[in-house]
Amino acid sequence: MLDMTPVPRPPAPWLIRPAKLPATAPPPLDGPWAATDTGLDVLDILNVPGAHGPEDVVVDPDGGVVTGTDDGRIWRFPPGARPGTAPDLLAETGGRPLGIEVDPRDGSLVVCDAYRGLLRLTGDGTVTDLARAVGGSRILLCNNAAVARDGVVYFTDSSNRFPLSHWRRDLLEHRPNGRVLAYDPASGTTDVVATGFHFPNGIALTPSESALLVCETAAHRLTRLSLPDATVTDLGDLPAYPDNMSPVGDGTFWIALASPRVAIAERLLPHPAIRRVAAVLPTRLQPQPHRYSIVAKVDADGRVLRTIHGPAGRYVMVTGVREHAGSLWLGSLTESAIARLSL
Repeated sequence: MLDMTPVPRPPAPWLIRPAKLPATAPPPLDGPWAATDTGLDVLDILNVPGAHGPEDVVVDPDGGVVTGTDDGRIWRFPPGARPGTAPDLLAETGGRPLGIEVDPRDGSLVVCDAYRGLLRLTGDGTVTDLARAVGGSRILLCNNAAVARDGVVYFTDSSNRFPLSHWRRDLLEHRPNGRVLAYDPASGTTDVVATGFHFPNGIALTPSESALLVCETAAHRLTRLSLPDATVTDLGDLPAYPDNMSPVGDGTFWIALASPRVAIAERLLPHPAIRRVAAVLPTRLQPQPHRYSIVAKVDADGRVLRTIHGPAGRYVMVTGVREHAGSLWLGSLTESAIARLSL
């Protein structure tokens, strides 16, 4: 059953409220970040016909690869899919699906829809709303999730001011507008786990489920959030902007990094007036991400174990990554295809 009810796109504030901060400088891509492996320039490309922006990827219990596109549709490539394989349409949310996870209890899919909130998708195509608000506050940019063994869903609400359609304004504002939320299926309630994050994006549970790892895109850092006390630990500065992340299952995690850091954006941090003007300029005149993607494998302490680069820009703005059966599956905010890399 396809749910095609369109969800209204929320308006965004016209003017940003940029924080005045010291200028920073992107670190070089050296050491464990050196571009010694350029595997992201040699990928199998699987097109999503007539669709755009398959932002995340997940492998379902039967081995199919699921993704969601900017027209609200959710697609599934069959197990063993190769270039030229056509995906099946599973559902339409009416919004914009971003992060997708499997509920370990029953194999259903938990979907973060940027405009509709937290959803559940069952095998018959039924889409059910789980959470649209918390404490009387609308979930404005539901982004990525991690599902615990008991079914509790931890997820990021990236901004309390800007919807997905204006994510660039949130990054230019550079304030801690984001939060981490938790949905409990036993009670049907949603609670705030922690606030004060700079565009929290990817999120994953440690194997013991005693902590969450959170990617803060605007602050280009990886953070650990302990449970249940919500103590925040900075695990280090990153040379690129992290997006979604996913556990491998052995205590390590893959992070999708959409672009190396943009030097001009960091030089503008002490100049809120200039950033305020930049926020209302046409997108093409704003600071632009590089056409260079990276994926990084890290442990639970944030130590970088492996990086894979795409300096030629053949598949850009990588925002989703998932390891399965010796392959990495990739999603992108701007491409019209998912991609596969053999490990």
